[in-house]
Amino acid sequence: MTASAGPLADGWEADRLVPGWQARTLALHPRGGRQPVATLLRRAPLAPTTAVAALHVHGYNDYVFQAHVADALTARGVTFYGLDLRRCGRSTRPGDVPHYTDDLTEYHEELEAAVRLLREELGHERVVLVGHSTGGLSASLWTATATGSELVDALVLNSPWLDLDASWFARVISTRALDFWAPRSPLRVLADGPSAYSHHLHVQHGGRWDYDLALKPPSGFPVRAGWLRAVRRGHALVGRGLDLRVPVLVCSAERSGPNTPDNPELDAQDTILDVRRIAERAPTLGRHVLYVPVPGGIHDLSLSTTPARETYLSTMLSWVDAQVPVRR
Repeated sequence: MTASAGPLADGWEADRLVPGWQARTLALHPRGGRQPVATLLRRAPLAPTTAVAALHVHGYNDYVFQAHVADALTARGVTFYGLDLRRCGRSTRPGDVPHYTDDLTEYHEELEAAVRLLREELGHERVVLVGHSTGGLSASLWTATATGSELVDALVLNSPWLDLDASWFARVISTRALDFWAPRSPLRVLADGPSAYSHHLHVQHGGRWDYDLALKPPSGFPVRAGWLRAVRRGHALVGRGLDLRVPVLVCSAERSGPNTPDNPELDAQDTILDVRRIAERAPTLGRHVLYVPVPGGIHDLSLSTTPARETYLSTMLSWVDAQVPVRR
């Protein structure tokens, strides 16, 4: 997807990836001599400001491009926004290690900046945070902070990564090994290689979706020690309980399966995460959590085939309307 870029008012410009979208760069605090940025996205042409906004946060090896989700929210009276986190998607800068962080709390800065902009500058009264996979983990951790709980009215999690897909013994041992090795060699590659899930999604490989293969490559980005340690520390916080005060909707596929090219159900299973772990961990998030498995769904439920995709979208939209009613 490409679109001609050009300056617009208030720091917005035509998005270079999704036609009809606009992008705004959010400058973040320097770290290690580098200036990270995040990228806020919105759909255009702009409709009158609605009371409710939804801010979508992507997962690992991903960026925000799901125009059909934006259209579905807009049709329901919810204004759509997306956020490409630092060193991810549109926010990647020369010299960056894509998607790398050694501390998930880094992302709190851009989440707060984006939500404050939605509320204070753009005039939305209520904000729903929507997080997918690792983005769902990061969104949950920020919403659990004092600032996040004040600024977010509801949380939607699309196949959130809440625990490692392994036995208890393997989880404990691997985490202890990470605690030892990651500080010494944070960029050490632990896993790398093609993903049948990522390969299968794209139109060039028989899938249904068109997106930038440089930003969401079929081979994925290497899993590095420092990043996985940061994720495991986030998992530990979820395991102890986040005590979220806002209502939470957790959706996942109904079944998991192998992430291999010979899996005949790549279009009907989560081949990245174990949905049983999601179901087990969902109640630890907070006081008001609804878990909904989606039959026929895949890892990113919004990219599932129909009717699973429609089931996920209608479930999300109905739940949002009940928790943060849209005033038209």
